[in-house]
Amino acid sequence: MYRLAIPNLEIRQIFVEQIQEWFQAEARKDTPRLDAFCSSFPQGDAEAVERQFNAYLRKTISIRDTAVQAAKKENFYHGILLGLLSHREDWVVTSNMESGDGYSDILVELEDDCIGIVIEVKYAENGNFEKGCREAMEQIERMEYGDSLLENGMERILKYGIACCKKKCRVQLACFPDASAPIE
Repeated sequence: MYRLAIPNLEIRQIFVEQIQEWFQAEARKDTPRLDAFCSSFPQGDAEAVERQFNAYLRKTISIRDTAVQAAKKENFYHGILLGLLSHREDWVVTSNMESGDGYSDILVELEDDCIGIVIEVKYAENGNFEKGCREAMEQIERMEYGDSLLENGMERILKYGIACCKKKCRVQLACFPDASAPIE
């Protein structure tokens, strides 16, 4: 076993710049896919969110990434979603923000469109995606996570329950004022 270190600040700076340039180039290649993924949320297209997030999970993670205690598995998926949604610089994306009677996983505000998005992530124990989504949706309602979005002037609230296990996810959606109202 070896311990490696960067020998000085000049070499460190070169190393950092090269990694940043590589990461930015890779992110630019993925911009259309990230735009499509993010746009699916305010459009209320749960099927597209699920399809695109599943594709991303299959492509990028290892099942070893979730080889932690059950209580911490949810945090892994939460972090991935938070990073993906942060791609949109015009959105206000917050994590573990106090809302209603608790702390929602992810809140998104599209101020220009007056759309708020609540995302609650659950780990689907034993691949039970239906139960995970149901628990996420129940928690959003029970803890009234949409309240802070309404207080901030959001007129339409999209509530997403996302259950994840290994390289798969399931997504459920509920809308306020109601699911039958057209989404512009």
